[in-house]
Amino acid sequence: MKPVIVTASTTLELSELIAGTSAVAVTGVGHLRVYRASYRGAELVIAVTGIGKVNAAAATTLLLERFGAELLINTGCGGAFPGCGLGVGDLAIAQSETLADEGVQTPDGWKSLELIGIPVFQGDGKRIFNTVPLDLDLARGAEARARELGHGVVCGPFLTVSTCSGSALQGQELLRRFPGVCENMEGGAVAQAALPYAVPFLEVRGISNMVEDRDLSRWDLKLAVSQAQKFLLDYLEHLPLSV
Repeated sequence: MKPVIVTASTTLELSELIAGTSAVAVTGVGHLRVYRASYRGAELVIAVTGIGKVNAAAATTLLLERFGAELLINTGCGGAFPGCGLGVGDLAIAQSETLADEGVQTPDGWKSLELIGIPVFQGDGKRIFNTVPLDLDLARGAEARARELGHGVVCGPFLTVSTCSGSALQGQELLRRFPGVCENMEGGAVAQAALPYAVPFLEVRGISNMVEDRDLSRWDLKLAVSQAQKFLLDYLEHLPLSV
């Protein structure tokens, strides 16, 4: 059976998962820091990708080529858009991923990749421009489990950006382009890179901050990534052997 692959941009976002599954470091997977474990009957590959879309896409491609996957999970922290029902320490689960700043800046404002007319992915009858739809049954199953465990959780659209929103105005601009509950820097790239492999993809993020005028005193990064990893340890423990 192929492994479950879990990725995040930093070691902090994976450290509790590595410890909780007794994963051990392995070498020979390109430039990546990779750990492997057997956990409750599932083979896990846990990898630190580095920050941003390029690192995430390159790592995802390398991992899927090397190992294949029964399931691909991306995790870490994210910023919640005001009014979406999320607060710091809650969980956000992606029902879609959107490359929210890929497009064209025109005299009439920002336009999506559809203006260019070249999809980022085409195959299996799909033409994907900015938004990658994800497996709703997978996302809603994870949401239901998170609720059972007592987490505050919202399942909704995620927006992936190269430039984080450090102001409320920028957050509002993104929401004028696309609906969203959570902003991040890697998930859309992981989702896009996984498309040619037809691998089920789940994205779970802990909310470290609100998308507002940047104020680090209102952030709780450690709580956010800890909550996400605690959830994933339970989720993986009860994961069916065939997803």
